Amino acid sequence: MQIDLTGRTALVTGSTRGIGAAIAAGLARAGARVGVNGRGDDSVAAALDRLGDGDFVAVPGDVATGEGTQRVLDTLPAVDILVNNLGIFGAREPLEITDDEWRRYFETNVLSAVRLTRAYLPGMIAAGWGRVQYIASDSAVAIPAEMIHYGVSKTALLGVARGFAKAAAGSGVTVNSVIAGPTHTGGVEDFVYELVDRDLPWEEAQREFMRRHRPQSLLQRLIEPEEIANLVVYLSSPLASATTGGAVRVDGGYVDAILP
Repeated sequence: MQIDLTGRTALVTGSTRGIGAAIAAGLARAGARVGVNGRGDDSVAAALDRLGDGDFVAVPGDVATGEGTQRVLDTLPAVDILVNNLGIFGAREPLEITDDEWRRYFETNVLSAVRLTRAYLPGMIAAGWGRVQYIASDSAVAIPAEMIHYGVSKTALLGVARGFAKAAAGSGVTVNSVIAGPTHTGGVEDFVYELVDRDLPWEEAQREFMRRHRPQSLLQRLIEPEEIANLVVYLSSPLASATTGGAVRVDGGYVDAILP
């Protein structure tokens, strides 16, 4: 399968590390010019050093805020591909989640994506081509008891993606959400050790986490960021022109997932 994104400009939010960095690298390998985004100049510069070769653009700005979003738009006024990857997560007892914490999760995980879609989608529609993606989660459909605020924010993204796909109907622009399963990143390693014995070696800790907290997974392991990126790159390409309004799974085969 030949994927050629030469001449296309992409923005991947939250792309200084983890899944976002893997997506940025994958899009660049396919020939795209890729905006790498993080909250500050230093984190973005460090990410560009790690990413190495490729047509990358530094796009610092905290897109969880209106001011940060405007800074991003000033740097990249138009894009062909928007990947809304930015997200925060963490374990919290359900009855201890405060109003402020709920608001923070929605500002970061949902409204950041809505703001950027609202800014970039009209230009894509006018051009007759574009790709918008939202990195959702298996937690959107199998809400975890230890982080329902995260799960509900990802459920919201499924609705956001479906709604904007309808807004772009017939335009040549596709809008999809990607349902990612538990993925092996530095932040997830910390999260796993919040829930299992910190004295366990990593491979054993990972298996224990999946057994106890994600038993629905048919894969029975954490997913690597590049495995998420492979699907995102495909959905960003002309080859995925008939896939829109979908919730596309790369979640390790969750057996109880009921998707739109």
